[in-house]
Amino acid sequence: MSRLTRRKLLMFFGCSAAATALSPKIGNFLGSEVAQAQTGGLSFTPLKLAHPLEVYENSPSFVPLAIDGTGNTRGNTIGAGVDVALQSYQYFDDVIVPPEYENYVIVGWGDRVFPNPEEYFGYNCDYVSFIPINGNPDDGYLWTNHEYVSYPMSPLLARDEDLAPFPTTDQLVLGLDLSQEGTFTRGEFAYNQGGSIVRIRKDGNGRYASVADDANRRIHLLSGLGINSERSDGYQSVTSWGTASYQTGDQNFLIGTGPAASDVFPLSSDGLGNRIIGTAFNCSGGTTPWGTVLSAEENFQGSVTESVLPNGTQTGYDDEGIGLIFGLVGEKYGWMVEISPADPSFQNRKHTALGRFRHENIAFRVEAGRPLVAYMGDDRRGGHTWKFVSDGIVSNPTDPSNSILFDSGTLYAARLNPDGSGQWIPLVPGTPTNPILPSELAEAELNAFGEAQRDGRIRLPQRAGIAGAEENGGSFIVDLTNEGVLSQYQGQTLADFYPNQGAILVDAFLAANLVGATPTARPEDVEVHPGDGSVFIAYTDGGPGGDGYPDSRIFVVSKYFADVDAIQSFGGIYRIIETNSDATSLTFSWSVFEQSGEDGAINGAGFANVDNLEIDTLGNIWGVTDMSTSSHNGFNTGVAGEVREIDHTQTGSVGNLRGTFGNNWLFYIPVVGPNAGLVVPFAYGPPRCEITGPYFIRNSGVDETLLLAVQHPGESSPIGDGVLLGRDIEMLNLDGTLFTQQRSVPRGSNWPSNTGYVGNPGGSFNGLLPPRPSVIGVTRRDGGAFV
Repeated sequence: MSRLTRRKLLMFFGCSAAATALSPKIGNFLGSEVAQAQTGGLSFTPLKLAHPLEVYENSPSFVPLAIDGTGNTRGNTIGAGVDVALQSYQYFDDVIVPPEYENYVIVGWGDRVFPNPEEYFGYNCDYVSFIPINGNPDDGYLWTNHEYVSYPMSPLLARDEDLAPFPTTDQLVLGLDLSQEGTFTRGEFAYNQGGSIVRIRKDGNGRYASVADDANRRIHLLSGLGINSERSDGYQSVTSWGTASYQTGDQNFLIGTGPAASDVFPLSSDGLGNRIIGTAFNCSGGTTPWGTVLSAEENFQGSVTESVLPNGTQTGYDDEGIGLIFGLVGEKYGWMVEISPADPSFQNRKHTALGRFRHENIAFRVEAGRPLVAYMGDDRRGGHTWKFVSDGIVSNPTDPSNSILFDSGTLYAARLNPDGSGQWIPLVPGTPTNPILPSELAEAELNAFGEAQRDGRIRLPQRAGIAGAEENGGSFIVDLTNEGVLSQYQGQTLADFYPNQGAILVDAFLAANLVGATPTARPEDVEVHPGDGSVFIAYTDGGPGGDGYPDSRIFVVSKYFADVDAIQSFGGIYRIIETNSDATSLTFSWSVFEQSGEDGAINGAGFANVDNLEIDTLGNIWGVTDMSTSSHNGFNTGVAGEVREIDHTQTGSVGNLRGTFGNNWLFYIPVVGPNAGLVVPFAYGPPRCEITGPYFIRNSGVDETLLLAVQHPGESSPIGDGVLLGRDIEMLNLDGTLFTQQRSVPRGSNWPSNTGYVGNPGGSFNGLLPPRPSVIGVTRRDGGAFV
């Protein structure tokens, strides 16, 4: 069953459902200038992906057939409505874009682009931003997040035992042996996270390339490790992880601002007070109008301790991990970090008023004469959607002094009601406790199956004497089996669980559960639309998990019916409209903008697991997908690439269905014109990668270059050796019926080495071409505006 996208878009943007054309009326949403600029059709040929999409019925598409080793793609353009459901499809080891565009690598993992020639560009690129120098869009500083490390960087990172005999890229690219467990290897893993600042400038071919600059620098998990020498808890000798100059601890520590910096950090067991060693786990982020970047510390829980005592300090070091090795206390990670790429003298800082959770992103409304407002997501199953409203007022949106507005304000968590209304609940000591019942969260699955995954669990702060707990700190699981204990958590305030505001903010996820905020479907990105200030949220996956259960009255958490075209549970794009368009409002309305799932499924938009979003100057919505590496094309990772079963008649948790969508890819959704509301494929990435970003560099207000980060090409697979994986895969056609496609894909990756990118160091090593996470630029071949 195909989506009624045009009618749906009319409803979203406040137009009459009886209208026969979208274009002028969307002016109410975008602004008249934007609407007038985008009333025509597509300005490029959409990329033909393996799975059918509605756009292929009314637009020609480009089918890639081969790559030539220079970054160019050979292919055919087929007409609208021709071969919408392909009987065979091959993915290639490259970034594939429409024929009207070209892409090139700007900088990649291992590149020696810093004043200290021993230092190098970090691993697994994620959020990227560009800060022009003196307003010049051709010359500026590229900021890149480095989220985590993964195989084939080191054999220690392999999840599959069958990878043991295969070579890894540590020695090939870095000339380092990261095969032995210990302080050196773990320190190098820590160094590869955080962020890189690299000056880039357009060359004679109109392409950005890195240039030497004293401001080029790394900020990583062990920045400031030198201050450990001042400790007295046994870590005073832990000030380096190797003998190279960059491996010796420096004094480039960060500081905290806001309530936790004064209430909690002075109590931290490291004895370092408001000084913080490093930043890492950096996923997405946001760029302020005054030229700083806020980088999001996401999955810190695997390296440092997440659980805290009532006073906000960690319950203790975990038994293993980087935190234990280097003495990194958990309460100092999981924050939004502000950095000024263009100003090395800026004191990098973690803004604790924005809360501690698994931050994915941040988006702003910065308006003169109004408080600064920031929207954020907590990327975990059952995580929350957040808003921060500053106490102070913005005077000039481009004034660097606006940074201080993050020091003081109110953090709110969203309560989404089934009727489409919502409230922002403040996380302050006086807020009443009223957690949502597991039977309410699991209502849809209980109605469909009489049971629920994970028993509809919700996590709450554990306190001695409540629900039989004997210890303070950490979390307590409430689910369908013990729902009655919730009465012991109700009818109190946050002040009964935490001694001060700082402690509440350190434990923000559990505190939000406690006050009745809605557990959601992994909010990965949030963007504020420049046309009307509405908030678009990418919820990446509706499946429940160990941390919590998304509210099934709001999100699709399961495949409820055996019908092959039943609605699928891979998240979606939601939209929030603040009451009276006032960003400081305490109420809002919400709606589903695009539901994930195959285009032939009920309400399916044609994608799964949407992640980072971007909104271009014409108001179009861009998005990338974040399907798990271990499910791409229906193959597991490892050497064998075992086939995952795909059965559209299954119900419940049907994660294997995401294998129909192929490699991770980039799409855009026009908001006006004949293709308004359709998901238009623009690019896909190499095998097992995630495409992240995206970020537009603008020239005189026009989008010109699209920056993308290609994360973990060839993850958890052997370095590309020519082996192809093949299978038959069951898919939905646009009419909701099934067909079978023959699918093939390289087992591993050599990108971007296989496109001629040399880098520094670079080239072929022992006959192998190593995959390297990298940042690329995408431009039109004929120049000019991007779309």
